[in-house]
Amino acid sequence: MTARTWDAGSNETFADRAERLRRLRRLSGIARLMDTAIGIPGTRIRFGADSVFGLIPLVGDAGGALVGLYIVNEARKLGLPPAKLTRMLGFVAADSVLGSVPLAGDVFDLFFKSHRRNVQMILDHFGIHPDELRER
Repeated sequence: MTARTWDAGSNETFADRAERLRRLRRLSGIARLMDTAIGIPGTRIRFGADSVFGLIPLVGDAGGALVGLYIVNEARKLGLPPAKLTRMLGFVAADSVLGSVPLAGDVFDLFFKSHRRNVQMILDHFGIHPDELRER
């Protein structure tokens, strides 16, 4: 699998690249908020709003799924191929279905971070390292 990169020979303008980076930064921030915003001191375990919302039966997992679908839709707009979009939808579905199981689903949400996986898939597609999204 080869990643598509931004090269000087493409028809993409500087404004297009800047807009794409802006969108990727926003998606990365959303994924961080949803999956890894809070760390448990003394451990390497991190969780986010998706885990907290998941404590509310059905409504919380549905909210997490909507955020996941937003990320997939943004990936579609950015031009990811259908095979990758399908895989991303599978991550969102797994997070929603398995995360909705009482108690076990809450533990599952701590370790299966679908939003981060999906954003990483987008970054990999374009050959971007997450550090490149940090504003300087």
